[in-house]
Amino acid sequence: MISQGDDFPIHQLPTPVAEVGTERNFYDRYFFNGYNEDGSIFFGAAFCVYPNLNIKDGSFILVLNGVQHNFRYSDVLNHERMETDVGCLKIEIIQPLKKLRIIVEDNEKDISVDISFTGRFEPMEEPRMTLKNGPRIYMDSTRMTQHGNWIGNIKFKDVAIDLSQDNYLGTRDRSWGIRPVGAQDTQIVPPLKLPQFYWLWAPANFAEQSSHFYFVDDEVGRATNSHCVQQKESSSEKLYDLKKEISYKEGTRRISKAEFSAFKGDGTEVVWTLNPKYHIYMCGLGYMHPEWGHGQFQGQNQSRYDFYDLSEDPHDPPFLHIQAICDFEMKENEVVMKGIGALEQLLIGPHSPSGFKDLLDC
Repeated sequence: MISQGDDFPIHQLPTPVAEVGTERNFYDRYFFNGYNEDGSIFFGAAFCVYPNLNIKDGSFILVLNGVQHNFRYSDVLNHERMETDVGCLKIEIIQPLKKLRIIVEDNEKDISVDISFTGRFEPMEEPRMTLKNGPRIYMDSTRMTQHGNWIGNIKFKDVAIDLSQDNYLGTRDRSWGIRPVGAQDTQIVPPLKLPQFYWLWAPANFAEQSSHFYFVDDEVGRATNSHCVQQKESSSEKLYDLKKEISYKEGTRRISKAEFSAFKGDGTEVVWTLNPKYHIYMCGLGYMHPEWGHGQFQGQNQSRYDFYDLSEDPHDPPFLHIQAICDFEMKENEVVMKGIGALEQLLIGPHSPSGFKDLLDC
């Protein structure tokens, strides 16, 4: 099964590039978010290939005046791993690990995007994440994360946004490996138990530096995977003993305030305080969407537009996965720096420190 990728020196198995040498749920994804300094405008994009499903999909979201607009695209991959486009959405790698470009030209939906992301610092490799359901691995992935600046233009209907008129910041990640994608598994591993996943992921940009941390907790609140990094122009430092204090909006699993702390190698404590401004729904980018979920077959060259009113706050499963746009304060050696970033949240099942005992109780 020879494809264009076989002309590049990127093989890692004695098979063609189109054959990933693993199970059906292998994926290879791009993710981006971007926002201006006051967080009033937000956009995001995603693109992914599923080699063993022979599908590719992508999406672009734009938040304007309290409405999240979602543009979705899906097509057959035709085993071509090197083609990073689907429908009207295209990702271009201008300079690997440094600069990427996103293009959307969809006249039917009256959206035009031509924006470029340039990394402020080197990408960070997050620890490999492996999760099991009984004997079965359902997630085994690696992710790299990078903070950066945006330039370019977005036009939707009669609204034109010139990103050069404000300081647009954001984060991108690349992840690949195994996770639940495509059609649901019909053979559940017995004995049945409540699903459990507690995920916090918090990249942030400050004037002269950036930070990034995340947690994956089990049901008793033990971090099974966590990571914390501070970056400056000339350095990148991993921090240790990461802790958190979380407050929730009454009657919900939405976080109203969060405080994280960690220690540098010299013993200096760094404390972050996060205050959410509003949140966007990751199902706009395909995460947990019941119809346009990641890797679901839609047919050849399909697209869809829909929108969410952010003044509403549904709590049914597709809307559990969110990114909250947050004001960040980072305190180190009594110096407080202000920044902006996102707090991604997916909180399902029991979590003792939060008082969660059931699937979706509050």
